[in-house]
Amino acid sequence: MDAKKAALLQKLEKESSDLMDRIRSEQNIDKKKALIVKRDKIERKAVAIRYNRKISRETKKDLVAYSFIAPNFIGFAVFTLIPIVFAFLLAFLEWDGNNAIKFVGLDNFLRLPSDTFFTAAFKNTIIYVVGTVPLTMIASLALSIVLNQKIRARGFFRTVSFFPYVASLVAITAVWSMIFHPSKGPINYFLYSVCNVPQNELPKWFSGSLVMVTLILFSVWKYMGYYMVIYLAGLQGISAELYEAGSLDGANTWQKFRYITWPQLRSTTFFVVVMLTINCFKVYDIAVMLAGGGDGKLSTSATVLVYYIYQNAFNYWDLGYSSAIAMVLFVLVLVVTLVQFRYEKKLNE
Repeated sequence: MDAKKAALLQKLEKESSDLMDRIRSEQNIDKKKALIVKRDKIERKAVAIRYNRKISRETKKDLVAYSFIAPNFIGFAVFTLIPIVFAFLLAFLEWDGNNAIKFVGLDNFLRLPSDTFFTAAFKNTIIYVVGTVPLTMIASLALSIVLNQKIRARGFFRTVSFFPYVASLVAITAVWSMIFHPSKGPINYFLYSVCNVPQNELPKWFSGSLVMVTLILFSVWKYMGYYMVIYLAGLQGISAELYEAGSLDGANTWQKFRYITWPQLRSTTFFVVVMLTINCFKVYDIAVMLAGGGDGKLSTSATVLVYYIYQNAFNYWDLGYSSAIAMVLFVLVLVVTLVQFRYEKKLNE
């Protein structure tokens, strides 16, 4: 070992010794942890110099770990992270994918309030979220409570309830389209023959103001089985001793649900609400499949934000404007999610 390395090693050993003395005398836990981390770094440098290692053993371990992470991260960066950053920038630009990019500042955002289709899509998305989230949560919770009981053929009913979630969207939307067909569907036939609703007054489920009702009902039916499974996991994590104690205190079924089941499912409900809200804001395929007709085009009464983003980007090639709409959707989802997290944190305080 040359004199330079020996001097550096001696310096590092002295620093390590001084830090050890400070660690022993330090009373504050956080400061002591920071000093321990700092001393570990110095010790690793000293070991690398002492044994003439260009790369320390810990660094080698880190490189091995990063080599496993790298392929996935590179894919994420290329196909997700970079496009997201570019979409943020594109919201302030004008570009059709062919001609030169032009900076327009806030012009794309200033167009939004006067855009009739955007305001309709924004309104429809809010209505869809407000209608779907609570109904799906209530339906899945009720279903999980019923199917958590010891009833005959419980496994069969759980499978049937979960089936709509895993079934092909094309197949089940085709079935729903036939069931709610304005003239040939069994729903309108029932209204006509049993409820005596005039034929010219039969509801048109996939147009006008009723289209959002149909989308909400379909979404509740499709997704309640998935969230039922999540609630079932939460219910099975509740100790049976709590219910036994409630019974000894004379609590009835409603009181057990109110004071035992619901508080114990708070974290599960929070997860369900957050995931449901995010998924509902991203609705696209259900709207197109149910209300898109033969050409897949949505009317103003059925247009949602993600569909309008797609339409501006790939039909009109107004990429800057579509990115601005996407940013509005991003901010909307972010604000709603942050409010939900803040509310959950306040409840837990």
